Amino acid sequence: MLSISPTYLLYYLPLIVAISLVFGATRHEDTKLILRHALHTARWITGFMAVVFLLVLFLDWMV
Repeated sequence: MLSISPTYLLYYLPLIVAISLVFGATRHEDTKLILRHALHTARWITGFMAVVFLLVLFLDWMV
């Protein structure tokens, strides 16, 4: 059974904010565009992580 402490999820928020803002700032100079791009990137990364989590959860359930 998959046993992960929920406190690991606390690392997600600052990490996703930092990655998204840096990635957005390397693409644009306008603050509005940076924030829009950062939001889009955060949603994309969150979705990708959710798919990987569900895949791992399904594989753990099958074994």
